[in-house]
Amino acid sequence: MNKINHALIMAAGRGTRMAPLTNIIPKPMAPLWGSTLIANGIKKLIPYIANLHITVGYKGAELAKHVIELGVHSVFNTEGKGNSWWIFNTLMSNLNEPVLVLTSDNVTDLTIDLILDDYKRLGAPACMVVPVLPIEGLVGDFIHHEKNRVIKLDRNDPAEAYCSGIQIINPYKINQLMSAVEDFGEVWGNLIQQEELFCSSIFPDKWFTVDTIEQLTQMNSQQS
Repeated sequence: MNKINHALIMAAGRGTRMAPLTNIIPKPMAPLWGSTLIANGIKKLIPYIANLHITVGYKGAELAKHVIELGVHSVFNTEGKGNSWWIFNTLMSNLNEPVLVLTSDNVTDLTIDLILDDYKRLGAPACMVVPVLPIEGLVGDFIHHEKNRVIKLDRNDPAEAYCSGIQIINPYKINQLMSAVEDFGEVWGNLIQQEELFCSSIFPDKWFTVDTIEQLTQMNSQQS
């Protein structure tokens, strides 16, 4: 396990908070720095990850065409499914190795090697969430942990850091530990009970998430 061979960007959401833009295009195709929100993430991952996967749902055909043109290796149609459905119901379920998982609205710079080293240091658990320091105006699940083992994720109980939307998971291990569920909240809750959810000590070099038109405008006013 010297490198991460697979990454998946979750891009199936409707993006209702970015309407009316998302009435016309899927949220991951929102314009950013002369390209698109998801293209920014793909461009940063492709040089380091051999196999890049995307989940699509809302306006999935349009988004699938866009990401395939950008060099993505596979697309999973999760229309009408929950955000964790793909872990249990696609070929990814057989992967017994770390998979880097991100959300399409993350604008981030990652040191993937350092995050992988921390994952190995923690014993290669079923899931390791990557934390960020809270940013005013951005909502997140606060992480409560004891020596990196997560004991609670809670949106309403503040802690020093919260979930970034970035994580490393082992799909095979998750499938061995639980029956199929459709929501990552259920996945995390189950893993907390089994002491298999950890949080990294490594934070992204840069992180922001785009959830509204105002945040998109703010990001476009900054240098990439």
